[in-house]
Amino acid sequence: MLTLLQYPLRRTLDWFERLFDRPFGAKWNPLRQPGTLAFFFFWVSAVTGIYVFILFDTSIGGAFLSVESMTEQWYLGGVMRSLHRYASDAMVLTAIVHLAREFSLDRYRGVRWFSWFTGIPVIWLLFLSGISGYWLVWDQLAQYVAIGSMEWIDWLGIFGEPVANNFLSRDSLDDRFFSLLVFIHIFGPLFLLFMMWIHILRINRSRTNPPRGLAIGSFVMLLALSFAHPAVSHGPADLGMVPAVLNLDWFFMALYPAFDAWGPGALWAIAFGGSLFMCIMPWLPPLKRAPAPEVLLEQCNGCTRCFEDCPYGAVSMQPRTDGRPFAKEATVNADLCTACGICVGACPMSTPFRHSGGLKTGIDFQDPSLDSVQTNMADAMQKAREGRNREQPAVLVIGCDHGADLSAIGAGNVASLKLSCIGMLPPSFLDYALAGDGVDGVLLTGCGDGDCFHRFGVQWTEDRMAGLRDPYLRKRVPRERLHACWSTEPDALAAELKTFSDRLAAQGEHEETGDE
Repeated sequence: MLTLLQYPLRRTLDWFERLFDRPFGAKWNPLRQPGTLAFFFFWVSAVTGIYVFILFDTSIGGAFLSVESMTEQWYLGGVMRSLHRYASDAMVLTAIVHLAREFSLDRYRGVRWFSWFTGIPVIWLLFLSGISGYWLVWDQLAQYVAIGSMEWIDWLGIFGEPVANNFLSRDSLDDRFFSLLVFIHIFGPLFLLFMMWIHILRINRSRTNPPRGLAIGSFVMLLALSFAHPAVSHGPADLGMVPAVLNLDWFFMALYPAFDAWGPGALWAIAFGGSLFMCIMPWLPPLKRAPAPEVLLEQCNGCTRCFEDCPYGAVSMQPRTDGRPFAKEATVNADLCTACGICVGACPMSTPFRHSGGLKTGIDFQDPSLDSVQTNMADAMQKAREGRNREQPAVLVIGCDHGADLSAIGAGNVASLKLSCIGMLPPSFLDYALAGDGVDGVLLTGCGDGDCFHRFGVQWTEDRMAGLRDPYLRKRVPRERLHACWSTEPDALAAELKTFSDRLAAQGEHEETGDE
């Protein structure tokens, strides 16, 4: 059932992501950075919240007046209040998009269950922080939200006396109870930040800051919205009357009309039932995990490259155990490993030029081993060479399990090779493919630019090709015979492949004629 939901959701999000790619580019596309934007909006809300709290009167009688006084100072206090409100809304929106996106990409199961599971209390704390903030304004909207929230809690019967009794009359609420609300709104975001840290705890090289341009653009957007449509209060709260007309913040208060219509029991069923279902989703069904790679100590010199490149912290460096004259050896924690193979591509021993027999490297899978990958690569290259001619040069397309479908590629002069992640490909394999009687060109493809399923496969591959990350592609390899297409769309890949083949054919004609 979940798979049936993932496909249409992925297609919908992918359509919007590609639409936003046009004006923003992949790296600055806000739909591709919802997690980092949620962190950014939290900090905007936190900083502006501190300013608002300094000017806030924490008494039941002065709260509304202090907020109104602040709002009247439109050039600073009013802007800070509006930024505080809109940044909080934006955090809810980006958190929801982040959750939906990770689900659609199937990045919530296996070793990623921890981040998904800890994300559920993050959502609860986010809503607690936001809703308690609306209480403090103590206008008619705050009155509606506070009474509804307390009636919702009272349904559980965990307190001896109903908490909602504090709102029965104009004189029933005192400063002491209001101080409790202030406490909740202060410590709610602190617990939220703590859970956000827990949420990314098992993610190696986690990114919590969006690209600078995207951060600046997002802040300018919030600032413009604050000037164009400043946040304002309803009339002052009056416990002797029932508010008639309210402008709800639908990001935080979407369930309150449901509370009015269905009652607290149904709302608890939705909240707890939905949360419980989301908690067990990573095991519905459990992800069938591939075996983790093994470290072959006779080939490992403790260089730390696999440790540095692992996206999930599954590789660690430990004291040497085999007596060889190296300080460290790599070890793999299978519970953290996604079997992406990036560590295999990082090993300097993963080269087809260094072995006369079977290829042996410092870290490798049993199936498929890097030696079998080399064998499959040689077979694919042979197939491409047999189908080439003057107008159609031999091209090897190397892709990954989560990129564009390569099943339609493999006719005539084009052959394909698929890996678990493009980052599993050692740079020396490109040298091997283009050297001697190899192929005329290699096209690399995989996940979308900046959106690698295994996080760093695309980035590490690009850095290795550019000589920015070790192991790097040798300078002798002709870059004009290499091309990369980071797209999951078959049509886009087919177009790039045709353009690349035409370019290789033109280069071949140029070399044959000897033209300048």
